[in-house]
Formats: sequence, C-alpha cells, structure tokens
Amino acid sequence: MTTKENIQFSPTQPYSRYVDPEIFNEERKKIFEKNWIFVGHASQVEKVGDFLTLDVAGEPIIVTHGTDGELRAFYNICPHRGMKVEKRDQGNKKVLQCGYHGWTFKLDGDVNRAPNFKTNELGAHSCMKSIRLEVQHSMIFVNLDKDAPSLSEAYQEFLSEMKKFSFFDSVKLVRETRREVKANWKSVIDNYLECDHCSIAHPGFAKSYDLSNFCTTTHDKFTHQYMAASKNADEGDLARFYWIWPNMMVNVYPGDGNVNTIQVIPVDAETSLCIYRDYSLDEKITKEKEDYFKFVDQVRLEDFQLVEELQKGLGSKAFANGIFSPTENAAVYFHELIEKALKDE
Repeated sequence: MTTKENIQFSPTQPYSRYVDPEIFNEERKKIFEKNWIFVGHASQVEKVGDFLTLDVAGEPIIVTHGTDGELRAFYNICPHRGMKVEKRDQGNKKVLQCGYHGWTFKLDGDVNRAPNFKTNELGAHSCMKSIRLEVQHSMIFVNLDKDAPSLSEAYQEFLSEMKKFSFFDSVKLVRETRREVKANWKSVIDNYLECDHCSIAHPGFAKSYDLSNFCTTTHDKFTHQYMAASKNADEGDLARFYWIWPNMMVNVYPGDGNVNTIQVIPVDAETSLCIYRDYSLDEKITKEKEDYFKFVDQVRLEDFQLVEELQKGLGSKAFANGIFSPTENAAVYFHELIEKALKDE
C-alpha cells in the first residue's frame, strides 16, 4: 500500500503522454485490450432481448440478454462485411439486424438469417465473435484478452470490498448522462484521484463534507477515498469514492442507495467520453433525489471545466512534467500502474 509518508514530490508522467497519438494507441493496446473493462449494470439488461453497446479499446462491443437468461458479449460487427450491427446505445430486440445486407443474429450471437446464403454452409464465420464477460455484484465487465486472468482472480480485493454494499445488487439505473470531454483519459482520472483542488474548485462540495478528514488508501488495482459529512458523523454518513483500474469509478454517497458509476472511455489522445450512471433502490424521483442529482451534476460540471482547461496546458513547452504533492498517493499509484502496463510485453 502506498502511504503519504513515503511520497517525496514524485514526478508525474511526461505531459507529452497526454497529447501524443502514438502513446494513446499504445495505451489502448497494452491497457484497454488487456484488462477487465466495466460496461454497465445488470439492471440495464434485465429482460430477455435487452442489449447495451459500448466501445472498448476502439472496438465496438454489444452485451445481450439471451432467451436462456444468459448475458453474453460480442464484437458488435457483422461477419459478412464488417458493418456495425447495432448502432443504438441500448434497447430491446428479438433478433439483431445488420443494416447493410440484412443479416440477422440471435441473441446468443448465432446467425439467424443470411440473405443469399445457406446458413448451414457458412459455419463459424456466420456468428458474431464472442468476448469474455463476467458479472460481479451486478456489475458487467468484458475483456478482449482471451488469456487474461478471470475477473474474480484479478480483482479479488476490490470485489471483496464491494461486499460492504450488498444493496448494489438491488439498485436500478434511474439516470444516465454522457459528456464528451476535451481531455485525455488520464487527465480525467488524475483529477478524480485527488481532492487538493476541492476547496477551490468545488465550493458546494467543500461545504457539504469535512475535507479536513479526507482520507485516501491504495489497494490492488483500486483506490478508496472517503470523508464524512461532519466531524462527528458515523460510518453510515461517509462518502466513498472508488477508482478501479483502469477507467471505472464507483461513488457511494450517504442516503438510501445513492450510488453512481463513472466510465472514462478514451476516444483519442485529447478526447474522452464520460458516462455517468445514477442508481437507486427506489426508482421514484423524490425531492431529496432531485437535490442529490443537482449536487453531483454541479460537481461534474466543475470537473469538466477543470480538465478541459488543464488539457490546453499539457501541450505547452513550459514544463516536461508536473509533480505530485504528498497527499496525491492515489494518483501516484495510478501512474505506477500505467508505467508497469506500458513496460510489460
């Protein structure tokens, strides 16, 4: 575990890595093609025919709920000519249809109909190509690497931590917002992993929580930041913020199932897609819930503005890199994982 005491103003990664397309492509290959990537919550695909889509390492993928009750993941690509099969972010269908030549596929990825072909003669080339998928605590993950360790093995400590929040298996998605941010994916996560900026950039957040008792711990492939609403608050009043390698966050606020997830999807060297999903035990939107949404939306907007302004400076020749303060142990750990991933063959 990394602690505050052993950090002596460590250097950040070179700023060039936040703007260089070649580095971006290397990160896609060595990080996002090799690790378990969060794609959504089971409540999004709870009915037969439900599907959701997402890009992982630049690859379009689709998750379906089959007629046998199983969740499966596939490359969202038609084997006929390489056209993307489903263009919507999510929905419900009995069969999936490619809009180019009309090939249709069952929810288990097998071809349903291939015009001008005898499907029994096409063999394996007629099926959508499958991707590894695991569901833990109702969180859906995929991995493009067929040889990678299982999710339960690779993220054992994080999954054990999530047992604290048994309600996460029962929550429902009540709201999703997406924002394309003009910043490198690492810029977004760097900002999330420290709260030195909170008293300046997030005045509403700073008034709501006791920043003097803000704590950060690092663990195997995840970090945990937490603080109380007041100095005398008990554990139930803690706000908890988890970052999970490489690009997922889980935030648990005080209250009745106030939990949200964040995905930071790398688009290019200086652009990211941020997907925010808010969940609740009760799908009814109360006045309390509306106030909570306004609160988190304001914090997110402030962060958008911060990282987009930051990105503009990362291309400057003024400095080769930045430095970490002694309280930025979570960000230091993030950079250590990146370094290790890029060096590994």
